[in-house]
Amino acid sequence: MSNKSLEEAIQAAGNPVKMLRNSQLGPYVYPVVPSEFSNWRDEQRAWKETCVLFNQSYHMADMWIKGPDAIKLLSATGINTFENYTVKKAKQFVGCNHDGYVIGDGILFYLDKDELLLVGRPSIHNWVQYHAETGGYKVSLSRDERSIARDVPIVRRLYRYQIQGPNASQVLNKLNGGPVPDIKFFNMGEITIAGRKVRALRHGMAGAPGLEIWGPHEEREEIRAAIVEAGEEFGLRQVGARTYATNTLESGWIPSPMPAVYSGEKMKPYRQWLPGKGYEATASLGGSYYSDNVEDYYLTPWDLGYGFMVKFDHDFIGRGALEKIAKNPRRKKVTLAWNGDDVTRCIASLFQKEQDIYKCIDLPLTNYASLSYDKVLKNGKMVGLSTFSSYSYNERSMLSLGMIDTEHSEVGTQITLVWGEEGGGSSKPTVERHRQIEIRATVGPIPYSQQARESYAEGWRTGKK
Repeated sequence: MSNKSLEEAIQAAGNPVKMLRNSQLGPYVYPVVPSEFSNWRDEQRAWKETCVLFNQSYHMADMWIKGPDAIKLLSATGINTFENYTVKKAKQFVGCNHDGYVIGDGILFYLDKDELLLVGRPSIHNWVQYHAETGGYKVSLSRDERSIARDVPIVRRLYRYQIQGPNASQVLNKLNGGPVPDIKFFNMGEITIAGRKVRALRHGMAGAPGLEIWGPHEEREEIRAAIVEAGEEFGLRQVGARTYATNTLESGWIPSPMPAVYSGEKMKPYRQWLPGKGYEATASLGGSYYSDNVEDYYLTPWDLGYGFMVKFDHDFIGRGALEKIAKNPRRKKVTLAWNGDDVTRCIASLFQKEQDIYKCIDLPLTNYASLSYDKVLKNGKMVGLSTFSSYSYNERSMLSLGMIDTEHSEVGTQITLVWGEEGGGSSKPTVERHRQIEIRATVGPIPYSQQARESYAEGWRTGKK
C-alpha cells in the first residue's frame, strides 16, 4: 500500500535516514537537454574563455504567487529582508524550520504588483505553499512542476536560458540590435531577441558576465536558434545536461541541502501535508557520513554561506533559533580541492582485479545521490562535511563544496575526506560494490574561480557583506 504522506512514509521505514539512504533514486536529474552538445571539457572551458548557453527550462519548479498578501507570506516564511524589495528585482529566497535549519532556497522574481515567481527545487515551493494554504493568506498559487515530476508530455509555461561568459555582452548586444540596457545585479529588464521582447535578469551561474532570459515556452526554439546563430562568431557553446551542474563548483552555490523537515513535533503537520511520493520522500541520501539522527544532516544558513541573508527586521519562522545561532556559527562554507594523486589512485582501482574498486568517480559530475554527505577529517577527527562534487576542467581539479568547523576553515588548510559508503555500499542502484578511500584535500576560497570572486556582487555566494 502506498503512503499518502511523508509522515506515513517515515513511519513505514522506521527512520527517515533509513528511508533516504535506501531510496532507489539517484542524483537530481537534469532532463530533456542533451547530455553533451560537443564535449564536456570544451563546454566547461567556454564559460571561462568565450560564452555558453545554459538551458534551464526543465529541471526547476516554478510557482507564481499572486495577491495582496504575497509579500506578507514570503516575509513570514523566509529569512530574507523585504525592505527596499520592489518590482523588477530578484533575490535568493531561503526558508528555515522552527529550529533555524534550512528547508530550501530558490530565486524569487518580483514580476509586478502583488505578483512574484519562485524558481528552484520543489522543497522551498512546498514550504511556501503549505503556509499559504494553512495561514489564511490572501494569495493564489499556480505551479509548473519540473519536467521529471510529470506524467504528461513536457510542456512548460516558460523557457529559461542563461547566456554567460566573457563574450556574453557581445552576443547579447548583437541579439538586441544594439547595447543591452544597463541592468544592475539581480535586477530585471527587457531585451529584444528575434524581434520579441524578452525578460532578463542580471545573474551569473558560472560567475561570468551575462543575463538569464525567459519567455513563453512555445517561443523557445526560435529564441534558442537566434542565440546560437548570434553566438557562433564569439565562440558560444551550448552546455549539455552532463556539464550543466558542474558550474556550481566554481561559483560556490550548494544546490542540494537536506530539507530540514523530517523531525520535530512542530513540523509534523507539514509532514502530514507533504505527499508520500514527493521530493522529500524520495530524495536519496549518499556519502560516507552516517548518523541515525536525521537532524545531524540539517544545515544552518551559515553552513551554506547564507548567514548574511538572515535579517532580524521581521518576524519569520525560525527567527528565535537563528538569533542564537548567529552569535557563534559553528561552520563555514569552503571549496575543497582534492589531491590529484589520491583521485588518480581511486580511478586506477577500476583496472585492478584483486579486490573491490574504490567508489567510482564519474566525470565530470560525481554525485550519485540527491543529498551528498561525506565526512571531512583533520588528524582523524571529523571537522565537517563535503557535499556537491565534480571535476573542473578549468581548474584541472576535483572540487567539492564543504562545510568546515570555523577553526579549520582557513584557506590552505590540509584536510582529508572519506569517499565511498560503509559496508561496501548501500542498495541504491547508482552504488556499486566498492571500498572507501581517504582523499587528501586543501581548503580553498568561495567562489573557487577567481573570475567569480572578482565579478560577483559582494554577498552573492561570497558570503561578504
